Order: sequence, then C-alpha cells, then structure tokens
Amino acid sequence: MKVNVVVTPKAAVLDPQGAAVRDAMQHLGMPEVRSVRIGKYLEIDIDEKAPDLESRLHALCRDLLSNPVIEDYEVQKRGGEN
Repeated sequence: MKVNVVVTPKAAVLDPQGAAVRDAMQHLGMPEVRSVRIGKYLEIDIDEKAPDLESRLHALCRDLLSNPVIEDYEVQKRGGEN
C-alpha cells in the first residue's frame, strides 16, 4: 500500500519561508497570490499486512515526521498502485 503524508505548519504559526515565496511570486508578476504555506510531502510504501499499521503510522508521523507543536499532518492512503 502506498501512503502519502503531508506535513504543514499549523494555521496559527508564522511561515516565513511561505511569506518569502509569496513575496517573490508577487514580485514576478502574480500580485493575486495572497498566501503560501510551505510544508513537506512524503510518499511511503508499506506492507499493508503489518499488524496495527494505522496507529503505528500515526505515531511515526507525530513523533518523527512532524513537530506536533507547530505542524499538522495528514495521512492519505493510495492503495497498491505503482
């Protein structure tokens, strides 16, 4: 099974990297860009027969892939396609 994990800054957290990209986009001719949030995207291939997979995956996201104080994460299951 393939899993996508998207990690983004929490809405209340300032994102200076996103603000810098927004400013550059506006400067380069896209004044309509209002905001940009920069995050992380991971594609993970997992043996879906593993025991207790869902809770262990969420624990991995919480403890390793994101900082729960300033980031949120979303797990998206994709099935077994290549």
